[in-house]
Amino acid sequence: MKILTPHQIRAVDACTVEREPVSPVDLMERAATACVYWIGSHFDTQRKIAVFAGPGNNGGDGLAIARILQRMRYDVSVYMLTGSARLSHDALTNFQRLTVCKPVLLNGKKLPALLPSVIVIDALFGTGLSRPLDGLAAQTVAHINRSGCTVVSVDMPSGLFCDDNGDNDPDRIIRARYTLTFQQPKLSFFFAENGAFTGEWETLDIGLLPEAIEKQDSRYDTVGKQDIGYVRPRGKFAHKGDFGHACLIAGSHGMMGACVLAAKACMRTGCGLVTAHIPQREGNIMQIAVPEALTSFDPDPESFTRIPDLAAYSALGVGPGIGKKQETQRALLALLNAVNTRRPVPLVVDADALNILSENPDWLKLLPPNSVLTPHPGEFDRLAGSSASGYRRHLKQIEMAHRYSIFIVLKGAHTSIAAPDGRCFFNTSGNPGMATAGSGDVLTGIIVSLLAQGWPPCRAVCAGVWLHGAAGDKAALKSGQQSLIASDIIKNIGKAFQELEIEC
Repeated sequence: MKILTPHQIRAVDACTVEREPVSPVDLMERAATACVYWIGSHFDTQRKIAVFAGPGNNGGDGLAIARILQRMRYDVSVYMLTGSARLSHDALTNFQRLTVCKPVLLNGKKLPALLPSVIVIDALFGTGLSRPLDGLAAQTVAHINRSGCTVVSVDMPSGLFCDDNGDNDPDRIIRARYTLTFQQPKLSFFFAENGAFTGEWETLDIGLLPEAIEKQDSRYDTVGKQDIGYVRPRGKFAHKGDFGHACLIAGSHGMMGACVLAAKACMRTGCGLVTAHIPQREGNIMQIAVPEALTSFDPDPESFTRIPDLAAYSALGVGPGIGKKQETQRALLALLNAVNTRRPVPLVVDADALNILSENPDWLKLLPPNSVLTPHPGEFDRLAGSSASGYRRHLKQIEMAHRYSIFIVLKGAHTSIAAPDGRCFFNTSGNPGMATAGSGDVLTGIIVSLLAQGWPPCRAVCAGVWLHGAAGDKAALKSGQQSLIASDIIKNIGKAFQELEIEC
């Protein structure tokens, strides 16, 4: 699903109006009806509803919602920022259609009392804002936020910008519990600092022309199972050699759990053979915990200090639990030189290997093209420097991926994947229960497995991130989010895969 700019959204609206054909006010009616259907499925008619409408088309959506809700016998009050003389054309049409109750014009000296039981429909401002709210609009937003009411925002929380909110004023943005956005999600929804404003957001289909959306050139997209494609059934005479051989350089004394989780995830994702390169003393742990995995022993009893022979492997993962000893850093440098010259092979870099790179930034240029880095925000900031907001961190992510011709998987609630060609994908699977130790090691194992099996890099990375989240969602259905641990994700990788197989 493409993520579009406000200008592109308006272009899609206009194309739909022109080619369907449908009038703009009827398109507004579609949007309002979709919102009412959602509201009706979440709140019964005993709940009082207060609609706050602005002067533009977002306000027109709110006025249409109020009319339809009144027809459904909800107790609805309507409050407007401006009089009818200053409404947009389509908002004025919906104002004139609102005959059951008379809207109240807001007054900065006395704003309406709002009991916490009231459902507030925020239809003050939509996608067109580029500066913080002020005056009566800012007062109204602050009043709604103080009320304790459940707030449902229409299309956008009023005051929130579509992309960069670094210079916005958080006190002048609606704090919605739910955001009902139209057709396509907005870029700002994917950054952690905006979660307090959007709450839970849902995309409502309002029938905009698919070909008009497809025509828009956007480097942003979301990743869902429909974007990955199906997984082909294995042939009757397939054998383990058909499905790749992955090597995981992971673990050190006291940190072998990271290697165990990554290796198990790699096996569960379908890799034919998995070898764990581990410190010499830690062999018993691996052979007991992951008997399916082969082992390659480092000469050091406790750490990664020497690279294995890479000739047998179709993909490599390095970093989970390896520590940052000087000998380990030298071994990582040797590995980068080897995969860059003697034995080109897909490479995934995670955890301590990322922290070593952050201390040796010149080594980044040694990464082979299409390497995959999987940092969380703290690791990324150590690599690229701190950022004032998630959006600005994201811009660095895109620039860095392009500069080094690599994939950067920035982990979070909507894990983002920056590709070497400048495209960026936001994941749609996963849940907060996955914020637990070892979850990132599981992701490393999944991506390495897909690369080892010969999946194209972009598809392997996007599919790996989605499978990781989907397995976490299935695990949460069993254990709940509070009790979810990384091993639960591994146990559900197969069920996540089955979703892709169903699509065949």
